[in-house]
Amino acid sequence: MPLKRGQEYRAALRDGRELYVAGERVRDVTTHPAFSGIIDEIAAHFDRFHDPAIAGRMTFPSPVTGEPVSNSFLLARTWEEMSHRIDGETLRKEATYGLMGRLPDFMNAFVTDTAAIPHVLGHRDKAFAENALKYWAYCRDEDICLTHTLVDPKRDYSKPLAEQRALRLVKETDAGIVVSGARMLSTLAPVSEELWVGPYMPRQPDEEDYALSFAVPVATPGLRFVAREPYSAGRSTFDRPLSERFDEGDALALFDDVLVPWERVFVCRDVVAYNMMGPSYPGFLALQANIRGRAKMRYLIGLASKMAEVLGRDEMPHYRAMIGEMCAFDEMADGLIEASGREVLAAVHKEEARAADPGFSLEDRFREVAALFAAPDRGMVAMSMVRFFIPWVNKRLVEIIRLLGSSSLVMTPTLADLENPETGPQLEEFIAGAGCSARERVQVMKLAWDTVATQFGGRQDIYETFFAGDPELGRQLHYRTPRRAAYQEMVERLLRESDPS
Repeated sequence: MPLKRGQEYRAALRDGRELYVAGERVRDVTTHPAFSGIIDEIAAHFDRFHDPAIAGRMTFPSPVTGEPVSNSFLLARTWEEMSHRIDGETLRKEATYGLMGRLPDFMNAFVTDTAAIPHVLGHRDKAFAENALKYWAYCRDEDICLTHTLVDPKRDYSKPLAEQRALRLVKETDAGIVVSGARMLSTLAPVSEELWVGPYMPRQPDEEDYALSFAVPVATPGLRFVAREPYSAGRSTFDRPLSERFDEGDALALFDDVLVPWERVFVCRDVVAYNMMGPSYPGFLALQANIRGRAKMRYLIGLASKMAEVLGRDEMPHYRAMIGEMCAFDEMADGLIEASGREVLAAVHKEEARAADPGFSLEDRFREVAALFAAPDRGMVAMSMVRFFIPWVNKRLVEIIRLLGSSSLVMTPTLADLENPETGPQLEEFIAGAGCSARERVQVMKLAWDTVATQFGGRQDIYETFFAGDPELGRQLHYRTPRRAAYQEMVERLLRESDPS
C-alpha cells in the first residue's frame, strides 16, 4: 500500500486489542482520553510524509513496489544513501522535539538491522532469515507502526531466569510456536499495530526455551497489555504541553499460550543466533537513537535560550556561559552522528562479507565474542554515543534548565488563573517577564517544568539513563575493547623507554 495517512493509522488501532489501563479494559484506544495526544502525534507523523515540501527528504522507492516508503527502512550501503537516511530521521525527530523515543523510526531501524544479518538468523535454518527479510519488507511497504518488547520482568533478581516467569516456548506445532510468559517495557504498545519480540540479555546453554524472537499483531489472541499509569490527564496543553502530547505509554506484555505462526518466527531455541543478533547488527538502531538524542538536545538548548530571554538573564555572563556549553555539546553531537553513520556503513559491508563467505561460522564468532556485546571487533562510536554521551549530556542540560529557571519553575499559575478577570490583571502586574507578558513567561516556565520536573519529565530522565541498558554494565563491556589494551601498551612502551637498565 502507499504511505499511510494519519486517518488510516487511527483506523488500524480499532482491532479489538486487549489493553488495560487503571484497572479497566480499553475497548477502543482511539477514543480513550489518555491516548488522544500521542495518537494525534503519530497520526501527524504519518501525514508529514505527504507534505510535498519534505516528502522527498523522508522517503526512498521500495525495492519491491517502487512506491515511496520511509527512509528509516533504508539499508544504506553508500554514504549518499546514509546521508539521505540521516536527513530524513533528523526531520522527523526534530518535528517531535526528540521527545518520542518510540517514534516509528525506532523500530523501523530495528527491523532493518535484523534484515541485515540473514547469515546470523539462518545459520541453522535459512527459513528464519527469510522470515526476517519478509517481515522487514512487510513493515516497510505496509507502513506499519511497530513497537518491541525486550526485557524479562524480574520478580527477584537473585533467582534464575526459569523462576522469573519470563516469556518462553511452551510447544511447537505445525502452525507455529506457542509461547507464554511476560515481557516489558512495551513502550508505545497501547497505540502500535505490531509487537516485535527481540533479544536483550544473553541466554545460557540451558535456556533454549527463552531464546526466541518473533513478531505478532498487537491484537493477537492470548496477548494482553497492562499499561502503566498515564501521564496525560486531560489538562490543557498550556499547563502540560508535553505530558498531553508526547506520553508514549509503557506496558507489560502478557502472553497466555499465544500462537505465533512459523512465518513470523526469526529465532527459535537457538541460543547462538539469539545472543549474536545484537553484536551483529550494523547499528541503524543506535544511529537512529543518536539522531533522536541530538534532536532533544537541540530542543533543550532552545528552551534554555528562551528561558533566559523571558527571565532577563540572556545578558548575564554566567547564564550565557551555560547556554554556550550546551551549544558546544550540539557541535560534538554533529560529529559523532556523522562518525556513527560511517561506522554503520562499514559494519553493513562487513556483515555482507561474512554472509558471502562460505567458510563463515557463526558458532566460531560466537565463541570469539563470548557474550552479548562483550568483545567488539569493530568501531564503537555509535554505541559509545548512545550509552554515554547522550545520557551524560542530557543530565547536564536538564541541570542547566533547573539552574536557569530556579524558583520561576515552581511559581507557575494555571491558564485558568491567567484568564480569570479577578486574578489575571494582578498576575500580569507581578509576574510579567522581561519584555513579555505574564502569560508568555508562565507558558515558557510550564514547558520547562513539564520537561524536567513532572511525571513526564521524570520518566524522560530515567529513559535517557537506561535506554542502552545498565550504565555500569555498559562501562564494564567497554572495558573489554581491544583499544584499552593497545593504549596500555603505549604506556608500557614509554616505561621501557624511560628505564635506564
